[in-house]
Amino acid sequence: MKTTSSVFIFLLIGQLSSMAQSIYHQGWIDFNKNGKKDVYEDPRQPIEKRVDDLLRQMNLNEKTCQLATLYGYGAVLQDRLPTPAWKDSIWKDGIANIDEQLTGLRKDTVYAYPYSAHAKALNEIQRFFVEQTRLGIPVDFTTEGIRGLNHMKATYFPAQIAQACAFDTALVYQIGRVTGREARALGYTNVYSPILDVASDPRWGRTEETYGCDPFLIGELGKQAVRGLQDERVVSTCKHFAVYSIPIGGRDGRVRTDPQVPPHEMEEIYLHAFREAFQKAGALGTMASYNDYDGVPIVANKHFLTDILRKQFGFKGYVVSDSRAVEDLVTKYHVASDEIDAARQALGAGLNVRTDFSSPSDFILAVRKGVREGKIPMSVIDARVREVLYVKFWLGLFDHPYVANPAAADTIVHSASSQELALKAAHEGIVLLKNEGNLLPLDAHSIHTVALIGPNMKEERSLLSRYGPVHTHVTTLYEGITAALPPAVQVLYTEGCHHVDAHFPESDIEYFPPTPAEEAMMDSAVAIARQADVVIMAMGDNNQTVGESRSRVNLKLPGLQDELVRRIAALHKPTILLLVGGKPFTINFAQQHIPAIVECWYLGEKMGTAVADVLFGKYNPSGKLCIPFPKFVGQIPLSFPLKPAADAGGNASVTGWLYPFGYGLSYTTFAYSNLKIDSSLWQSKGQLLVSCTLTNTGTRAGTEIAQLYIHDELSSVTTYVEKLRSFARVSLQPGESRTITFTLHREDLKLLNASGKWELEPGWFDIWIGASSADIRLRGRIWLK
Repeated sequence: MKTTSSVFIFLLIGQLSSMAQSIYHQGWIDFNKNGKKDVYEDPRQPIEKRVDDLLRQMNLNEKTCQLATLYGYGAVLQDRLPTPAWKDSIWKDGIANIDEQLTGLRKDTVYAYPYSAHAKALNEIQRFFVEQTRLGIPVDFTTEGIRGLNHMKATYFPAQIAQACAFDTALVYQIGRVTGREARALGYTNVYSPILDVASDPRWGRTEETYGCDPFLIGELGKQAVRGLQDERVVSTCKHFAVYSIPIGGRDGRVRTDPQVPPHEMEEIYLHAFREAFQKAGALGTMASYNDYDGVPIVANKHFLTDILRKQFGFKGYVVSDSRAVEDLVTKYHVASDEIDAARQALGAGLNVRTDFSSPSDFILAVRKGVREGKIPMSVIDARVREVLYVKFWLGLFDHPYVANPAAADTIVHSASSQELALKAAHEGIVLLKNEGNLLPLDAHSIHTVALIGPNMKEERSLLSRYGPVHTHVTTLYEGITAALPPAVQVLYTEGCHHVDAHFPESDIEYFPPTPAEEAMMDSAVAIARQADVVIMAMGDNNQTVGESRSRVNLKLPGLQDELVRRIAALHKPTILLLVGGKPFTINFAQQHIPAIVECWYLGEKMGTAVADVLFGKYNPSGKLCIPFPKFVGQIPLSFPLKPAADAGGNASVTGWLYPFGYGLSYTTFAYSNLKIDSSLWQSKGQLLVSCTLTNTGTRAGTEIAQLYIHDELSSVTTYVEKLRSFARVSLQPGESRTITFTLHREDLKLLNASGKWELEPGWFDIWIGASSADIRLRGRIWLK
């Protein structure tokens, strides 16, 4: 009888809970059961008033719980769904967010797939916090998403560095929309994306995760990614604020310290994209970076987290730490005596939420103790909690805390239209670096035998990012190329060599003869290449040579790949080199001796299809480099834009780029003409209209990315030789011409003066338009004040 009653009560409670959820969505009751609708529960009230009302009702325990992340799958929440033990845990008083990175999950992981199961699971977790805590403060569910959502079989887009080579703001916006739409359908409300770091040193392992090296391009793309996500009512948490991406010598790991960047460069290069994301796109999240700046760790740096971020940039959201960054104040930087002191410094500087793969309880308890002992002011706690609550109200979590229709996730995530967008992004990110004798595109019907060689020809696993979708199938290069060939074509395949040799990474600094096994692999590659009409080689990176904590001291093709390229080149066959990876390579030999070279980057789930479309002429490549290729690693530090004489040579110096910023070839040709500079709106609106005519002078339809650069002829401080200030993707049929107009704004021509103020100094400005930073086709100048 007792058991039967218990079951009945359990079922009744479940029904009542379901009814309560339905009523709550209509705003009829609140869950704190105090007998009245509080201001914070009224969606008609302004967010600021709702935050004030809720904050007044919160006790110390509830406030401190809004200052930490609870890691979900594979970390703290081993049981994944609420259990009775949760009511005795520290998060019985709430939690700021739950991070549910799905990296490394088995393919059969419960709640991750099918999609609706995950949405239902997050509803159950959310229900605990909304219905079982005193004030019902909902959770902000976070995850990664720099090339598609970090979830099982989500839509997998190209790496950010490939996206940037498309120079397509509308494309990046749509990628953000799809990522946000999939996130919302699955129950996520906050995505750690985009990455706005500047890839000034290509040795850095995380170069692949950036939009390249130019601050203007990064800013233009970054703010579109933010808008795309937040238009789906998902918070965009930009990474990594700030000056994170240029550690000493390009080294990575968890060091990431002492960037050695002067203030002017910091402002103009490393903060520009964040300024755009916060001021113009309204990003409501950011992750404080691991590094210090001028001796002060960013995670405890009030100048960055308060003075710059909130006061200068107008940031209204909340700041999370990178994992273990607060702990680093004690264990790495030795600027804090203990966890209470670390919390005091970080929270006082402007950090809102501490993230760590360990339990959040230690941090929360330390903060509570710090407040009780008078070491952490309550005013600081209130300020940090207020900013967290603002974001949760903006998200609408207090009014609609649950995924309304979990079943919809099964049709929204990885939809056919999203996959089409992934293919479009892959097409646009490919950069044609060399095409001697118009070897490309290939005529598939004239090929009898093709040799497919290289460690990246059948590679799939390393093409997946730890911060992107999980277990989404990637069409390999081998699959894409063979699918595009007529059945009669004989396909010969061998790996030829591994990504790295037996002595890697020592082989990056010293030559080691191939082992007998390695010799045999290369001999096999040469043998099949001899039999082929065309040789296609797929070389480059894998997850041993690029990625987080995967920096290198050399930019040559790793392992024995250079050696294999040389041996194949010696056969003088029609050869195409496909570069797969996340950073530039110093492929000087290949540039001289291989007829055709294609930069493929990491192109997401449609990689093989997109590359095959380019190789066989179904798609005319249009990508331009968002990061230049140096000739040799010894030229570094060297990036774009350049200061005067930064690449000055001497009798023993190597100068210039192997491929400059903005470079990329097409299967057609384009002519630029008729430059006009119109200043009629300068005085009234601060706008300069620059136009030119672009003509497709070739025999194929194609897309050109026209680029506008400016140069300040005389200035009070040293300025960059040329600065990208606009670009346009223009698709033209053979013989077609079109007038394109660029709009320059007053802020585009300002400089940061010696006093650290932005101003437009009167004088002559050069206006250059061209096909790359080194291929300027039109030049003009104008006096402005």
